[in-house]
Amino acid sequence: MAVVLDFEKPIVEIQKKIDELKKMSENSGMDLDSQIQNFERQAQDYKKELYSKLKPSQKLQIARHPERPKFLDYVNLMCDEFIELHGDREGMDDRAIIGGIAKIDGKSLMIIGIQKGKTTKENLEYNFGMPQPQGYRKALRLFKHADKFKLPVVTIIDTPGAYPGIKAEETGQGAAIAVNLREMAKLNVPIVAIISGEGCSGGALGLAVADRVMMLEHAYYTVISPEGCASILWRDAARFADAAEALKITSKDLLQLGIIDEEIAEPLGGAHNDYNETANNMKNSIINAISQLVEKSPQELKNDRYNKFRAMGRFIE
Repeated sequence: MAVVLDFEKPIVEIQKKIDELKKMSENSGMDLDSQIQNFERQAQDYKKELYSKLKPSQKLQIARHPERPKFLDYVNLMCDEFIELHGDREGMDDRAIIGGIAKIDGKSLMIIGIQKGKTTKENLEYNFGMPQPQGYRKALRLFKHADKFKLPVVTIIDTPGAYPGIKAEETGQGAAIAVNLREMAKLNVPIVAIISGEGCSGGALGLAVADRVMMLEHAYYTVISPEGCASILWRDAARFADAAEALKITSKDLLQLGIIDEEIAEPLGGAHNDYNETANNMKNSIINAISQLVEKSPQELKNDRYNKFRAMGRFIE
């Protein structure tokens, strides 16, 4: 059964009426086509209006939708070939971060992403998309592999944050992320990062120091989860909607602020409504970005990347 978000319930009610009219038409033999088509037009217009004016807290719900495509869905739909590379070479293979060599439209690249599960069993395997230090060290190994063999890097990010457990802290969670930030800034190859769902805290940033940072239309990207922010500011996680508004977490806000470079369109209602369309839009953005970036020398890439992140941030005295 499809998951229906709170603000989508009026759409479901309209669809029920349309289905009832269709059933009535079939059972009675009455010609109700014109009425049905009228309701369908109204429903489509209502959906367009609704999804064009979503609040940040509503986009948050879509970004976390359980049926939203995961990293491996995008890999399967976008890549001609994919060979997964395992392990951090220090004894662990963190399944929350998956990466390997791939081909998109015949062009070789390194693709790395944060994977969530669709079932309880999968979520346990992928630790609910929360990487541990060994995952970031695996990603770092793949970054260096890509640099050595002159492969562009693509990262796809969907995480509520790095794993906050005691073991992760004991094995250097903060240091692992910090090293990734430093080393990504120094790579000699083009880097494209896409926030595909949740992009939260350093857990997301550890894969997002890129020449082009993009977001899917209904994804979010923030220094802290709205619930965490509300708990700190107001000691009330229930005020997450206020925090989401204040944090400027949406693609449109972040594009305006210069934090991201491109918003990638989603199907009406969100990526979970059409995996193929979403993956195709993402693929086109990746190809366009890499085709522009490969024209730059390694030094130009590093200089532009450095200046891009140095220019972020605004303050008022």
